[in-house]
Amino acid sequence: MSPELLAVIVAIFLAVADNRAFLSAALSGRPAGALSTWGFAAALLVMLTALHTLLMALVLSRWLVRPLLSLLITLAAIASYYVQKFGVYLDPTMVRNVVHTDFAEARELLSLDLLQHLVLYAVLPVFVVWWVELNRASWRHVLLSRLALLFGSAALLVLSLLLVYQDFSALMRNHKEMRYLITPANAIYSFGRTIAADNRPANRARVPVGTDAHLAAGWADRSRPALFVVMVGETARAANWGLNGYQRQTTPELAALDVVNFPDVRACGTNTETSLPCMFSAVGRRDYDEDRIRHSDSLLHVLARAGFDVVWRDNQSGCKGVCAGLPEQRLEGSDVPDLCSGGRCLDRILLRGLDSIARDAKGNLVVILHMLGNHGPAYFKRYDEAFKRFTPACETEELHKCSRAQVVNAYDNALLYTDHVVAETIAFLKAQSGKFDTGLIYVSDHGESLGENGLYLHGIPYAIAPSEQTRIPMVWWLSSSFEKNFGIDGKCLKDIAAKPVSHDNLFHSVLGLLQVQTSAYERTLDVSAGCRR
Repeated sequence: MSPELLAVIVAIFLAVADNRAFLSAALSGRPAGALSTWGFAAALLVMLTALHTLLMALVLSRWLVRPLLSLLITLAAIASYYVQKFGVYLDPTMVRNVVHTDFAEARELLSLDLLQHLVLYAVLPVFVVWWVELNRASWRHVLLSRLALLFGSAALLVLSLLLVYQDFSALMRNHKEMRYLITPANAIYSFGRTIAADNRPANRARVPVGTDAHLAAGWADRSRPALFVVMVGETARAANWGLNGYQRQTTPELAALDVVNFPDVRACGTNTETSLPCMFSAVGRRDYDEDRIRHSDSLLHVLARAGFDVVWRDNQSGCKGVCAGLPEQRLEGSDVPDLCSGGRCLDRILLRGLDSIARDAKGNLVVILHMLGNHGPAYFKRYDEAFKRFTPACETEELHKCSRAQVVNAYDNALLYTDHVVAETIAFLKAQSGKFDTGLIYVSDHGESLGENGLYLHGIPYAIAPSEQTRIPMVWWLSSSFEKNFGIDGKCLKDIAAKPVSHDNLFHSVLGLLQVQTSAYERTLDVSAGCRR
C-alpha cells in the first residue's frame, strides 16, 4: 500500500485503541441509546483520526513513514496506559515530571501489566507497519498524494468539527483539561512545550529576592544560635492524617508530642515539580507564575543572605532549583543496607549524619529534609516491617491488582513511618537544646488519590484536582527555649492553627519565626505574626 494509506490506517487505530479515556470523558452523562450520542461519538472518532493524520502528513515521507509511525504508536501506547490506569492527564506539567524523574522512580512505574499492554498496543501494530510493503511511485504522484492527504485530513477535521461544533465547543470550554486526554497529540504537544521551556538559555540569571535580608535587632540579645528544620513530605494527604481526625491513628507518635497541627492546608500544586519551587517562593499560588518562580531566589537564598547556614538533604529527586548554589546532600542512593536497596532509601536515612552537621555548625543553621514519604505507587516500599500494621496491604506497584482497602492500608502504613521519622527528628532537636534554640515545620508537597472516582496517584491539573491531591498535612514544633527567646506564644499558635493556610504562607512564616527582616516579607502571610511578642 501507499505510505499515505498506511498513515490513515494507523491514525484510525490510534483513535480507536488509545483514546478510550478521552471518549469516555467526552460522552459522560449522555444517554447511551440516543442517536445523538452515537452521532457525537462518530464525529469525535473522525476528528481524532483526521487530527493525527494531519500531524503525520506534515512530516511524512517514504523513508520516514515506518520510524515515524512506530514512534507514534509506541508513544500512544505508553501514554494511554497511564491515562487509563491511573487517570492522569498528560499536560506539560505531568510531562516535566516524566522528563525529570530519576531511574529509581521510573522503575517503580514499570510492570508486567504495562508490558502486556505494550505488546498488544505497540509491538504488534509496529510489526504490521514494518511488514507492510510500501508502493513506489513517481515524485509527481507522491506530491499529489501528499497534498491530498494534507488537505483532505484538514477538511475532514473541520467538517467533523462543524457538525458537532456546539456540543464540542461547550465541552472544551467547560473542560479544557480534557484536551490532555487526546492521545498521542497530548504527549506530542506537552513534550514540545516542556523541551522548549527546558532549552531556554541556561545561563539566565536568577532574579534576586530579599537582597536587604538581615537579622532583626532582637538577635543581639541571644546567647545561642538557632537550628531550624523544614521537613518536606511527599504525597501525604490531609484526609489520612491521624492528627486531622482520620478514623485511623496514622500519627500516634506526633499525637504524643506537643505539636501544632494545621488541619486545613492547601498545596501550591499537585506534583513535586510544581509544588516544591512554589512553596519556597515569595510568589506562591496566589500570584502564580511558573517562569518567575523557577528563575527567582527562594526562601533558602534569603535565609543564606541573612547569615544562616543552609543545607538541603534529599532522599528523592533533588531540590528542583530551590537550593541552587547552596549545599545539597543527595542521599537516595546511599549504601546503607539496613535502610537502602535498589537505589531507594527509607526516610530515616535523612537523620544519618545530621548530628555531625549540627556539631560542625558555626552559627545559625537551617536544614531542609526532602522526604520520599508516600511516593506511589510502591507505597509498600516506603516503610519497614515494623510499620506494617494495617493489613492486608497492597504489595505491588500495579495498584489495580489490589482492592482499594489494600491500597489504603499500604498508604497508611507509609504515613505511620513518616510520623515516626518526624517524631525522631523532633527527638534529635530536643537533644540539641543545650546548644541551639530549635524548631521544626513538617509540610507535604501535595496529596494523593487512592482510587476515589477511579483516580490514583497525583498530577491532575490544579483547576480540576480533587481535594485529596490539594489538601495536605502540616505540623509545627518549637522548643520551649525557641518560644521563649523568639517571643512565640504557643497557645496562640494552637488557637490560630485551625484557620485555613496554604503553601503561600511558608516563605513568610519561616522568615517571621526566625526574625529575618526584608522587604520581601509580608506580615499578612506570616502564620505566627499575631502570636509573637
